Amino acid sequence: MNDLSLGLSIGLFALAALVIAIAGVRMTGIADRIADQTRLGEAVVGGMLLGASTSLSGIVTSVSAARDGLASLAMSNAVGGIAAQTAFLVVADLTYRRVNLEHAAADSKNMLQASLLILLLGAALSAYLTPDVHVWSIHPATPVLFAIYLFGAYSTVELKRRPMWRPEKTADTRTDEPEEEPQKGALGPLAMQFTLLALVLGASGYVVAKTGARISAELGVSETVVGTLLTSTATSLPELVTTLAAVRQGALQLAVGGIIGGNTFDVLFLSVADIAYRDGSLFHAVAQRDALMLVAAIVMTAILLMGLILRDRRGIGFEGFAILGVYAGVLGLQVALG
Repeated sequence: MNDLSLGLSIGLFALAALVIAIAGVRMTGIADRIADQTRLGEAVVGGMLLGASTSLSGIVTSVSAARDGLASLAMSNAVGGIAAQTAFLVVADLTYRRVNLEHAAADSKNMLQASLLILLLGAALSAYLTPDVHVWSIHPATPVLFAIYLFGAYSTVELKRRPMWRPEKTADTRTDEPEEEPQKGALGPLAMQFTLLALVLGASGYVVAKTGARISAELGVSETVVGTLLTSTATSLPELVTTLAAVRQGALQLAVGGIIGGNTFDVLFLSVADIAYRDGSLFHAVAQRDALMLVAAIVMTAILLMGLILRDRRGIGFEGFAILGVYAGVLGLQVALG
């Protein structure tokens, strides 16, 4: 793909993005049924299974970029995706006219996942700010991020089993009630379909990474701008379409959990990309403007967590306006930096 023309690169990029969007829509319905069959609930399945699976195209993009020595593209694709997906949640909120989405989808597991995400992003930012230390070109933060994520996944499942508190129910709260009874043998075919769609997302992510790098080289645009505006948005399309589809189906916890859970998994892009990057630590090969995206993602997630706690009743709430404002501001700054 390194010899593709600009026109062909753009065409393949658009085609891969379309495949990602179509596969993502199909995965939503399957994930909702898996939540019913396993009785794990929408928030857990959305935050762990759907969130991780829809992130496969993004992780392939970041790893492929890191392996090719494109550290800034790998970082900005991962963190830019987190910022874009958080903004997508506001878009979904706009489509749910009945009440504020964060109010209706109140769930302690989503709040725990948001806290975990802030912790993961903070650890990644600390890796950038601390001295350049690495073993076999791997930064110590890489295994730490994996450990934090595994602890968070375990805590989320435990919270489902033994909840210590529950949000106050109102007339607008949408509770997560299974829509179908568990059926013997039904989970296997669902899992197979889900896995095949996940593989399609991964393959499409590879095409996005390669064509995105070509577009960056041909247009003379920085890797950070391409990663923040182009590849991260394309690989985040599954999150957008699955979130909109989940809201339309009334699976609100699945919608919110899919975004937040996908974002927590997206931080692991940095760990895997650090392993794939062979010229030292990825965290110290990136530019200051890449670290700025980490700060923006932390701020946007903190605002979202406040929205989940305060639960405005009408409109998109203060959190919706604030998230869009931060996202637009950081995108404008990245473009201005060139």
